[in-house]
Amino acid sequence: MSLRAVVFDFDGVIADSEPLHLRAFQDVLREDGISLTTEDYYARYLGFDDEGVFRAVGDANRRVWASDRIDALVVRKARRMEALMENVSVLFPGAADAIRRIAAAVPVAIASGALTAEIRRILDRERLSSAFTAIVAAEDAPSKPAPDPYLQAVAKIAAAGHGPLAPSDCAAIEDSVWGIQSARAAGLRVVGVTTTYEASHLVDADLIVASLHDLTLEALEACCR
Repeated sequence: MSLRAVVFDFDGVIADSEPLHLRAFQDVLREDGISLTTEDYYARYLGFDDEGVFRAVGDANRRVWASDRIDALVVRKARRMEALMENVSVLFPGAADAIRRIAAAVPVAIASGALTAEIRRILDRERLSSAFTAIVAAEDAPSKPAPDPYLQAVAKIAAAGHGPLAPSDCAAIEDSVWGIQSARAAGLRVVGVTTTYEASHLVDADLIVASLHDLTLEALEACCR
């Protein structure tokens, strides 16, 4: 086998945006009298998409929120995120160069629990949109650790003229246990980056690196052999 495509997670891998997501959740939930701690966010909720976070936090705080209420909270949080990210670069150092370097060799995609608008806004600002063959976002698939985001990303890469393509020919780049589980369940090889959690949390990855800056094509190729 050889490396034929790479699928990136977004928050915590390409964009150093998890602290902003946390702040946006905290601001919105505070209006409902709910306190969300940093410890709880990273330990219990980071793996969910926005809808999943609000449902889980509501359950934990014995709040019965109907679907329309959840939808309204998601909208408020998205608006808060847009304000927090305005005119601010949130890319990890070296991320843009790594993406361009990898995309020059194989097609790349994104499989993320972030909203499409949030992903596109950052990629457009950093002039990275053209590097990606496909984007699978929160609106497109069940949230991780379900395998769906990665399965859809591989299918979209194949449909864009790079198929037939097997998941085992692809590498996923992840920063969380939930993401690694998702990619593994979909059949991809996995690289863990220690931007959000320590290496001890990412032991199920095939390779662990400190950042995208440290990720080489040779290392990615080795993952798929």
